[in-house]
Amino acid sequence: MLYAQVVLPLAQPPYTFSVEEGLDVRVGDAVVVQFGNSRFYTGIVWSLCDQRPDYPRIKPILRRLYSVPLLTPPIQQLWEWIADYYMCSLGEVMRMALPSLAKPSATTLADLDEKSITPPVETYIALCSDLRSEEALAEYVAKHSRRAPRRTDTMDRIAALAVERGADDGFVPRRLVDADYRHIADLRSKGLIECVVRERERTLRDAAQEFLLPTLSEAQDVALESVRSAHNDGRVALLHGVTGSGKTEIYVHLIADVLSSGRDVLMLVPEIVVTSQLVERLERIFEGRTTTYHSHLTPTRRGQTYLRLAAASGGELVVGVRSALFLPLNNLGLVIVDEEHDPSYKQSDVQPRYNARDCAVVMARIFGAGVVLGSATPSLESYTKALAGRYAYVELKERWGEGELPEVVVSDTLRAVKRGERRSHFNLDLLHYVTDSLEAKEQVMLFQNRRGYAPYIQCRTCGYTPRCPHCNVTLTQHKTSATMQCHYCGFTVERPKVCPVCNIQDFATMGFGTEKVEEEIQRLYPDARVARLDSDTASSERAFRQIVTRFEEGATDILVGTQIITKGFDFGGVTTVGILNADNLLSAPDFRASERAFQLMMQVAGRAGRRNNRGRVVVQTSQPTHPVIRQVSAGDYHAMALAELREREQFGYPPYSRLVRLLLRCSDYELLHAASHYMAQLLRKKFAHRVMGPASAAVGMLRGEHRSEILLKVEAGASMSLARKMLREVMESMTSERRFRSVVLNVDVDAL
Repeated sequence: MLYAQVVLPLAQPPYTFSVEEGLDVRVGDAVVVQFGNSRFYTGIVWSLCDQRPDYPRIKPILRRLYSVPLLTPPIQQLWEWIADYYMCSLGEVMRMALPSLAKPSATTLADLDEKSITPPVETYIALCSDLRSEEALAEYVAKHSRRAPRRTDTMDRIAALAVERGADDGFVPRRLVDADYRHIADLRSKGLIECVVRERERTLRDAAQEFLLPTLSEAQDVALESVRSAHNDGRVALLHGVTGSGKTEIYVHLIADVLSSGRDVLMLVPEIVVTSQLVERLERIFEGRTTTYHSHLTPTRRGQTYLRLAAASGGELVVGVRSALFLPLNNLGLVIVDEEHDPSYKQSDVQPRYNARDCAVVMARIFGAGVVLGSATPSLESYTKALAGRYAYVELKERWGEGELPEVVVSDTLRAVKRGERRSHFNLDLLHYVTDSLEAKEQVMLFQNRRGYAPYIQCRTCGYTPRCPHCNVTLTQHKTSATMQCHYCGFTVERPKVCPVCNIQDFATMGFGTEKVEEEIQRLYPDARVARLDSDTASSERAFRQIVTRFEEGATDILVGTQIITKGFDFGGVTTVGILNADNLLSAPDFRASERAFQLMMQVAGRAGRRNNRGRVVVQTSQPTHPVIRQVSAGDYHAMALAELREREQFGYPPYSRLVRLLLRCSDYELLHAASHYMAQLLRKKFAHRVMGPASAAVGMLRGEHRSEILLKVEAGASMSLARKMLREVMESMTSERRFRSVVLNVDVDAL
């Protein structure tokens, strides 16, 4: 008898189950097991052996779920690496990696079967059996073509499709027949066609298919050959190209190379919705080969995509967000990480707290695939590896075609206030360029890194500010809904009419968000068509596309937005971009503040002047001499990177160290205080000066739980595997303390 180690979607190690005679089970298969007395789970067979473990009772595997394994050996290696590096269990990796319908659980087997993935189905139609011969159809058409031409044309089309697709039974997909529902129903009622619903046939792709590829400039050709050379040497290529330099065209040529060889390509993007232009372009070029994977898909669609890829043999292009990293591509040849600097590649909410960019590099190494990390503002971690020669560095310094890099104008906010050159939240410098653009029938984008109407309101009499009762943060005012909202837990309350402390109606709005910017710019330019793009207005993919499409078509003159407008858009009509509050970016309490401020400002600046007209970017700041502002003005990434690296080396921050963040949570503040200090004491015995804290987290209370954090700094030259081993020992000592059982501990390796 065989025995299987099975991984369950729980924060637990693998469990052993027996494989009964007659049950065909392989490593990587999804199986159904009973765990506990009243729960059935989907598990993954991790390994098989014929030696019975020394357990008194071993439960059997009940059944196998799917005809293909959900995991291949390379994906198993990736899971093992993630579990080890990010200090979590394989069960937690499984819970993150598989779509919900691929890992159903239930209290009964019948309920579990209802929750599992069903293959995609489709309606197929065929001519009735009497008309499937060529002679019978020709006779019918000759007899009825004059009296019912539409009917006979449709029947001819069905017959032609059956021959074209080699359908022996005559059935072809309904969607390929250009006829409405009523017409098909009429043919069916007359007994001329038959309809069936069955599993959708997979389209076989021709590996020798030719693609219509974009023509490259001389600089792009050189960059493409440099990337190919790096891949031949087995090195990661860091493609550093200024905004609008044509990195996508290089991606397209690399993708075509790999697809033509019959291998798969995985392209990761920060957010699938904001890269809709890129996805549409790839779908046009690689028709029939492009698959998108993201959280906006239905659970059924995600599950079906996963199963289809598990059964595929190669030649697939998958474009997706960080979760696409876990898709079962069997013949991976290339991984592209677009905008590799973007923080959204880091999973920070639940275990495993992985960075998809770093995991993609490991995944490519396992498969023997090439890697391209692309960005206009690379992360300092990747840039340092390029300087050290670990990554091949490929640079594109100029925009593609006729486009020029925009002119950057620094507008001093304090000076504007003193001279009376400020209107609401806009300096006259910015308004001057906005007016010029509108008069020239050009477009404007305004960037403010806060949504809502105002970050908070305050009573002028007593200083009271409404705060979230569950989180240690102020409530943000939203004027359109007349509410105060917590952007962490979602708590919402009506805006108070009078102060609950002094009972006086004297509230003032403090600061400004995109909602207020939209209102003020509309007041200043009443004839302009203004739209706002943030997580409030783009609450669904449809709403997002409507806003973007209207702006792309020129139906909107001014677009106000948060970080969402900085990512991946290519709007030809934008000539003026305004950054309304650069100080907010520069003053963030984070050692990465300068790097991220530079990246954000350069990314949003890159939306201007992407065609023939040179754009201009107005940066409003009270610190015009700040080094980052000067570097943005000069568009000098290298100066920013070298200055930041000098400072980080001095203080031992990444990339010269690895940061491990230990977050402790508990509803009892006193118990949390005792637990965090006890753990810090244990850590200092092993790591000495490398331990910082404990201290209250940036958000000291969230969803009713108090939060404390400890930071562990491990030098870049030290053994990270040894550090993780020592940390696990400390965590085991911590969890063995009964008094701290209600304290939740989360580990975040390579914390951002």
